[in-house]
Amino acid sequence: MDRTVVLITGCSSGIGLHLALRLASDPSRSFKVYATLRDLGAQGPLWEAAQSRGCPPGSLETLQLDVRDADSVAAARARVTEGRVDVLVCNAGRGLLGPLEAHEAGAVGSVLDVNVAGTVRTLQAFLPDMKRRRSGRILVTGSFGGLMGLPFNAVYCASKFAIEGLCESLAVLLPPFGVHVSLIECGPVRTAFQDKLEGGPGGALNGADAETRDLFSRYQRHLERILREAAQDPEEVTEVFLAALRDPRPALRYFCTERFLPLVRMRLADPSGRGYVAAMHRAAGAAGGRSGKTVGNPGNTNAEAEAQKEEGASPPKGRVESGPWIPAGCLQQG
Repeated sequence: MDRTVVLITGCSSGIGLHLALRLASDPSRSFKVYATLRDLGAQGPLWEAAQSRGCPPGSLETLQLDVRDADSVAAARARVTEGRVDVLVCNAGRGLLGPLEAHEAGAVGSVLDVNVAGTVRTLQAFLPDMKRRRSGRILVTGSFGGLMGLPFNAVYCASKFAIEGLCESLAVLLPPFGVHVSLIECGPVRTAFQDKLEGGPGGALNGADAETRDLFSRYQRHLERILREAAQDPEEVTEVFLAALRDPRPALRYFCTERFLPLVRMRLADPSGRGYVAAMHRAAGAAGGRSGKTVGNPGNTNAEAEAQKEEGASPPKGRVESGPWIPAGCLQQG
């Protein structure tokens, strides 16, 4: 029986690396994995881990693929010896953290180029053959930062919101072609992603005012704690990818954690955004903001309730009181 051919972008570390190993070493021996990297000089850790995991010969190959370069994507596609890709995993991504005004134009452009345009380039290269064969699965590494706005993650969230719209549009179009698209919505994950932020953490902070810099400093401290205490291991996340891949009735979204779903539900139940923003402001105080008062509207401690009443929004459920900084861990992506 032919093996399922899987091509994964962004495999130098993190989710991509762990997913490639998980599939290549699967006891069923039913996968042939092409792990792609922008720089093949970084493939050493992948092969060392493959050896320690006992990946069978021929189950794993590496290819050079830079999602920023359409020619590079096309060249990688041409090197797939089976002549087809059954499962495409769009995982390559970059992060950007800090006040919006502190980001240099090059850093903003780089993140959007990799996260959005890079995903489009990859899909454009592999989707036509899937449609011709009327068979294929596309898994995209998503984020809770693509479902709700997070402080100091404006550009990153913009890129992930774009991916949500891209995949949702394709999910409507592609089923008649036998092709299914799924987003794997990740929360914080213990990877090296945080160490590879575009422009470094915070960017050019001297471009922001003192008050914003102080808030960002508090945010960073809380983020570090969340990554220590609440982040998932990559192995947990790869099991969600595997479950999505094997699902006979593919869904559009698979959630790696339910921790942030109450906030997502609240946002969706509040189309105007008033209740959501007010709740996040209030939670900012609980997370170390201004003496527990509503940031941006300190004179009205009932802003959240009033906004929800006005809009008919459902009240938040779960641990919303733990602060808007907690969803910031969604930045930890592959």
